[in-house]
Amino acid sequence: MAATAVETQAECPAADEKGALMDGLIVFDHIYKIYQMGDTEVRAADDISFSIKEGEFVAIVGQSGSGKSTCMNIIGALDVPTDGNYYLGGIDVSTMNDNRLATIRNEMLGFIFQQYNLIPKLTVLENVELPLLYAGYSKKDRRKMALAALDRVGLSEKAKNLPSQLSGGQQQRVSIARALAGNPSVILADEPTGALDSRTGREVLEFLQKLHAEGNTIVLITHDNSIAVKAERIIRLQDGKVVYDGPSNAPEALVNPDIPIELQKNDGAEKGGEDK
Repeated sequence: MAATAVETQAECPAADEKGALMDGLIVFDHIYKIYQMGDTEVRAADDISFSIKEGEFVAIVGQSGSGKSTCMNIIGALDVPTDGNYYLGGIDVSTMNDNRLATIRNEMLGFIFQQYNLIPKLTVLENVELPLLYAGYSKKDRRKMALAALDRVGLSEKAKNLPSQLSGGQQQRVSIARALAGNPSVILADEPTGALDSRTGREVLEFLQKLHAEGNTIVLITHDNSIAVKAERIIRLQDGKVVYDGPSNAPEALVNPDIPIELQKNDGAEKGGEDK
């Protein structure tokens, strides 16, 4: 296998230095991502801190411009923050160069995309093998791991098919198999039901819940409240800030995206007073 990036990177500060925040597989420690657009400064991430433990199923939720895509890119080692520290498995990913970020992606992360991102000319098996090729596995190991992943999603009999010969739901299951093949530390799902009909979307969400029940760490990125509640925890973003972080079944976890968070909080307080 390719040399691991873990060996050369600074480790996350001990828990007694940073407190409970550091007790996580994924740790955002005062993350900022700032863009300069002409004379305007855009804070896509504005002092975001949270921790996700191994084995959690967390939905990061927000409307367009909330910062959820920025968080996804940083968690997925596709981008680095302007300021602050991002730790993955105790390793500071914040200042890695492109080569080390690529190593982290190959070794520790599995991606499930909205549009599947399957290569049309490759078979289903070859598509699942592809990230294992980049990670440096031998041909024999790639084939064994890819077939095992396809079996987990119930598509081993489709291994020799091309993506065009599959339904949308089957293609998304191939995408899930590709994410699982390398046994990643984190499965990162970006709007995984966005290109599917409602029935097939429900099936994909049920499969993600099954993976979580098996002990996998899953981070789901979505704008849809009805999808977010399938996770056990919601981190809600607005204007680059965390406005809610807690159980998905709590009343305050669900909001009307058309009403500012502050007004909803006030409305909730007034209703609470009326009930009393």
